[in-house]
Amino acid sequence: MDLVLWRHAEAEDWVTGCNDGQRALTPRGVKQAARIGAWLDRQLPDGARVFVSPALRTEQTALALGRKYKVKPELASDGTAEQLLAVSQWPDGKGTVLIVGHQPVLGQVIAQLLCLNSSDCAVKKGAVWWLRNRERESQAQTVVVTVQTPEVV
Repeated sequence: MDLVLWRHAEAEDWVTGCNDGQRALTPRGVKQAARIGAWLDRQLPDGARVFVSPALRTEQTALALGRKYKVKPELASDGTAEQLLAVSQWPDGKGTVLIVGHQPVLGQVIAQLLCLNSSDCAVKKGAVWWLRNRERESQAQTVVVTVQTPEVV
């Protein structure tokens, strides 16, 4: 199974009293999402499933991909790594799953799957981490397929 984690692109700053879920992408964020969305569309298989946080900024990021997606409340900014992995059906799911979500949960999932010493991993706004589960010598392994940022695609 492949798990592709896409952090939402740059969004408006949060201000006191603001509804965090309604923060929109900035003009720069729209460009970031378009660059990564076009790259992902060329890379993802046709049957890839796409799941998105209910936040406006993640839906706007996903729209740049130009594919159907499902909003999952479990992927909201207050969700957990365990909820994200359950939505994706990691590691037993089939095919490719793309999750458009938030920090710190994306970084926590990456750190957990790669057995990093830290409990979190930094993920840039708009960046994609593509992970693959495979079995070698009867051992499950997580392999990093690629990491892409909007600045390099």
